[in-house]
Amino acid sequence: MRIVIATGIFPPDIGGPATYAKLLQDELPKKGVAVDIVTYGKAGISHRIPKGIKHVLFFLSCVRKAIGAEAIFAQDTTSAGVPAMLAAKLLRKKFIVRTPGDCVWEQCVQRFGVQESIDEFQKKTYGWKVELFRSLQNMVVNAADAVIAPSKYFAHLVKGWVKNPAKVTHIYNGIDINAIHDMAKDVSVKNESHVIVSAGRLVPWKGFSELVEVIERLPIHWQLHIIGEGPEQAHIETQIQEKGLSERVRLFGRCTRKELFEHVLGAKIFALNTAFESFSFQLVEVMALGTPIITTNIGNLPEIITHEKEGVLCDVNDITAFVEGILRIEEDAAFRKLITEQASKKSALFSIDQTVTSVYALLQRVCE
Repeated sequence: MRIVIATGIFPPDIGGPATYAKLLQDELPKKGVAVDIVTYGKAGISHRIPKGIKHVLFFLSCVRKAIGAEAIFAQDTTSAGVPAMLAAKLLRKKFIVRTPGDCVWEQCVQRFGVQESIDEFQKKTYGWKVELFRSLQNMVVNAADAVIAPSKYFAHLVKGWVKNPAKVTHIYNGIDINAIHDMAKDVSVKNESHVIVSAGRLVPWKGFSELVEVIERLPIHWQLHIIGEGPEQAHIETQIQEKGLSERVRLFGRCTRKELFEHVLGAKIFALNTAFESFSFQLVEVMALGTPIITTNIGNLPEIITHEKEGVLCDVNDITAFVEGILRIEEDAAFRKLITEQASKKSALFSIDQTVTSVYALLQRVCE
């Protein structure tokens, strides 16, 4: 079998879709599936090329590489999904799409001032720009022969986009537990400092501004280290200055995976105050590394972490609950030991073997 993976980002780019696409490129050939990659960014068609032109080039690259393939597997519903869908239809190839998130909701929060949660967004109607974007995404998933969602929660949401919900299935994202452990061995920093680490794209629904307020409420020896970059960076920097927290809150920008692991292993707690996750690669990696986690009770996260078993769950932006949870993890050594040990064991459930086996079975079923 031969497939083309169409992905917006790919290593050396950093992010969940890049990690997932590289995983498939490395592991599917072991099952007899040849993989070609079409991507934007450093590994492919440059993001510096004007919009429209780069999408045409992406489409042409999909067509060229898919001539001898059985299927095109898109890793999102818009930037990669639309040209991949058109290429699959032109060549009459099987088309599979993975929905790592709701691209429409994410863009509308950033560009059109949408403030509703992702679940509320599904039930409302907006202006023509939003609805046109939504129609485009729905067209892609409806054109697919199979749709993969990264969690039970998100599969339920995506089934509302399609006329045939039976073609939507959930396959958890997988991580290479052994590789994470091996990389952690090479990390020199490991201590019990009073540092809280949070990481992710600096966008409104990730809740970094509220974590700054959490630090303001914690004893003065606590620090917050934020890893990542994005459109909210200037706002967060201004907030830090206005609150006089420049000595306690630091923005590190984009880091390599090794640098990220150094931050996580050197921290007392990993915090993620997110309002949406379809599946969090990051939390599973932190679970495998053994750093205590406090995060939100939304989306797929309760599928990964059970409250007070593998970590602490709070409502989104509940500053009081985050403060109380952090202090409990600090002060209760037995509780801290329990949740880190349980989390480390559970991380094995999200191994690459299970993910690749499930993806391979779906490819066989669709292509046959």
